[in-house]
This record gives sequence, C-alpha cells and structure tokens, in this order.
Amino acid sequence: MNAPLGDDVFGEDPSILSLEDKVAGLFGKEAALFCPSGTMANQIAIKILTNPGEELICDENSHIYQYEGGGIAFHSGVQVKLLQGDAGRISAEQVAGAIQPEADWLPRTSLVCLENTVNKAGGSVYTFAQMESISTLCRNKSLALHMDGARIFNALLVSGDAPEKVGSLFDTLSVCFSKGLGAPVGSALLGSKQVIKKARKVRKLFGGGMRQAGILAAAGIFALDHNISRLTEDHRHAAMLAEAAMACRHTENVLPVQTNIVIFSLKPEIPASVCIEKLKSLGILCVGFGGNRIRLVTHMDVGKEKIEEACHVLSRLSC
Repeated sequence: MNAPLGDDVFGEDPSILSLEDKVAGLFGKEAALFCPSGTMANQIAIKILTNPGEELICDENSHIYQYEGGGIAFHSGVQVKLLQGDAGRISAEQVAGAIQPEADWLPRTSLVCLENTVNKAGGSVYTFAQMESISTLCRNKSLALHMDGARIFNALLVSGDAPEKVGSLFDTLSVCFSKGLGAPVGSALLGSKQVIKKARKVRKLFGGGMRQAGILAAAGIFALDHNISRLTEDHRHAAMLAEAAMACRHTENVLPVQTNIVIFSLKPEIPASVCIEKLKSLGILCVGFGGNRIRLVTHMDVGKEKIEEACHVLSRLSC
C-alpha cells in the first residue's frame, strides 16, 4: 500500500520498473512488461511474434488454445496446429513434423508455444532436455518460441533448473505472480528490449496500459522475494490430495501429480456436477475440468491442517 507510484503508461512508475527489472534479470532477459493477466501476456507475445495468416504450433491442452477465449484468432489472425503430446508436453520430433513446407496454399509456420507446467494435463513439467531440443529446432528453422510460464516456478522447483538457463531457450516468456506466488494481480512478459518495446505498444492497444499500478507491482516483488521456495509445500499438499482422491470410492483415475494440481476422473455413474456440489456443501471448493473430471489446486492460503481436513472428506466422500 505504501509503494512509490508513477504513471506506467509514461514508463514512470518506479515500482513497476523495479518489478520488471527483477523478473527479467531472474530469467536472464533484457526486459519485461507488467501485464494485468497471463492471458494478456500470452496474447501479446503471439501478436508480436506472428503475422496474420500464419500458423503456430502447440499442444492440444495448451492454455492459449483452451482457455484464452479464441484470442489467437481474434487478436492475431493466426491459425493453430494442434499436437497430441505426452501429458501436454510436445517433442521436437512432433514439432518438426508439424512445420508447414513452403507453398502458396499453405500457412507459414512462425511460432511454437509451450506451457510449463501444463494446467490441463495436471501440472506436468517439461525437462530441460525436452525444451532445449525444441529450442534448437526452432532456431534452426527460424521459428519463434514462446513459453507460457504461468506456473514456471512450480516447474523449476521440480526440475531444479536455473531460471536464466531456461530463459535462454525462449524468445519470450510469460510469468504469473497471482498463481502459487500469491500476488492478487499480474503477470509479466519477458524478452529482448526490442521485443518488449513492441509489446508495450500492443499492451496499450489491448487496453492493458495502467497508470499508478505500482501498488500491484509491489505485491509481485514481495511474491518473488518470499513465496517461491514455499511452493514445494503446495506440491506436498497436492500429493496428499491425490492419495485421498484415489481412495474415494467414486474415483476412476487420478492423473500423475508433479506439482500443485490434482485432476481426477469420476466413475461414469457420478456426474462431476453432483460431486462438486457435494464437496462444496462440505466446505471444499473445486472446479469441473471437462467430461467427468474435477480439478483441485493447492496454494498458500490453504495450510496443512485444511489439506488434511480436505483429504479426510474426499477419501470418505459419498455422493
């Protein structure tokens, strides 16, 4: 609340500038741009790395495709080549096979997008080797490479990779402060100075230019300083919830848990909506995740005592 403020549209908010410098430095990038949301950060990246009529490659589970309102088509006029990866993780071999050959009647492939962790696949994590092989291919083929890093710090704690090492693989990365890091609002788009200069213009066009937004940036700075290492606690809690979900008599299967997301499928006779309402009546909030699947996400506002309570309810649930 006491953050020093200025006008960020004029590039004069000291707290915004401090956050942008801090997060860019973490990932070894020249510059960063504070955005109101991860969706905006991703859509800005797509806009500046493609041209209308081109094609981007991503996994079928990607957030940019599933949950950003058709923004790829709406904002950028770009079509999508979907790949079926391993728990949302595509390979260099798949990308190579999906690149369009040069022809007047085919769209030009210009961008590859990865997500780490993969939300819809249950928080799965790319290895550095997997990302590096895709990065090498993209550079050899003159393709841009974007990372939707909404939960990148969860992934880094699992993989053990240094942020700057991962950052070197990508032209742009989005980083979210309002997921497990606990800030109320905001993401950042990272890249070269030239790329971020273009991104600032597009952010304004998208309506994302804010004025005295340093009050939000200060929360992001606090999150980076204090809340990264504690994400391992969320991972432990997710593993506990997964075990409880497996014990529930209504559960058909549980996706492998690597980070802070638990996705489980119910047996066909139990609609997800019924289970969600039952859990809500017992004090547990969750969301449907397509078909008969339910998603639970752990975070800093739910401590071990509450997780144990949720596990007790879930393992003994009767719908």
